[in-house]
Amino acid sequence: MSKLYFIVNTNAKTGNANQVWRQVYDFLRQKHIPYEAYETKYVGHAMVLARELSKKQEKAVYLIAVGGDGTVNEVLNGITDFQKVRLGVIASGSGNDFGKGMGIPTDPIVCMRQILKCIRRENHGIPIKKTDLGQVTWENGKKHRIFGISAGVGLDAIVCKKALHSNCKKFLNRIHLGKLTYLVLTVQSLFTMDTAEAVVECGDNHKIYRLHKTIFAVAMNLQAEGGGIPMAPHASCTDGMLSLSSAHGIPKAITFFCLPFLVAAKHEKIRGFTTIESPVIRVHTSKPVVLHADGEYCGDVRNVEFTCLSEKLQLLK
Repeated sequence: MSKLYFIVNTNAKTGNANQVWRQVYDFLRQKHIPYEAYETKYVGHAMVLARELSKKQEKAVYLIAVGGDGTVNEVLNGITDFQKVRLGVIASGSGNDFGKGMGIPTDPIVCMRQILKCIRRENHGIPIKKTDLGQVTWENGKKHRIFGISAGVGLDAIVCKKALHSNCKKFLNRIHLGKLTYLVLTVQSLFTMDTAEAVVECGDNHKIYRLHKTIFAVAMNLQAEGGGIPMAPHASCTDGMLSLSSAHGIPKAITFFCLPFLVAAKHEKIRGFTTIESPVIRVHTSKPVVLHADGEYCGDVRNVEFTCLSEKLQLLK
């Protein structure tokens, strides 16, 4: 049996992360599965650990991330050899949009059994299925970050930035209502944010879109972000495309009343909501706007490029 390498964030989702890891730990011991486990100690540590584990002198490195979407994003950005690394994810965060969007089981033991099944299948010559990732680039290519779920500017990025240090999120997690965090912060941020003029350019056909008073523009690799909000209901992580979901030219008060349609995936038929599909999407804004990748704050930008990394990740699911 191949050795498994675990990167564990026991701080993900208050009160649950330790329980998830304990279940996995007991399973590994009972099944006598060889493994090494590394616990994250600080923000960015999962990226460092993934980078080091990618250097293992093995034909295939089976890397398992135990944590929330932030942990998964750090691991994705730490992997240096996607040809060698196979990634498994055991979710223990408050949103878990990556796991849900990729069809990964929520039960940690069911998930472990599925991971082991994938490894056995590969040992018998059946390759691991590959899935798309995205990459966001800014500051004229000087900075970039890989994402598995989404990356965007505007309202959703503002909400993600606030959620990183939100007392509201900590409180809601404590009473097991963490999914409401993004909804509460979205309503709060909607009426205080500044909109921006935006020009969107598609890299495959160079078609130009002009967005007036842009509220958000988010490139989706999966269908949902922010705890299950289906920003791009028809997005696929296997089609080599990103789906840019945007809201623009809508008065904020009306946008507020459109939120239930957004949550119900019925927003695409409403005027002012636009979805654009392309392997490469560039967004230029009239003023600096907040940028996020998988909920991680990246800075304030005016020019940003989103690229689909087709079949980049070998995912154990």
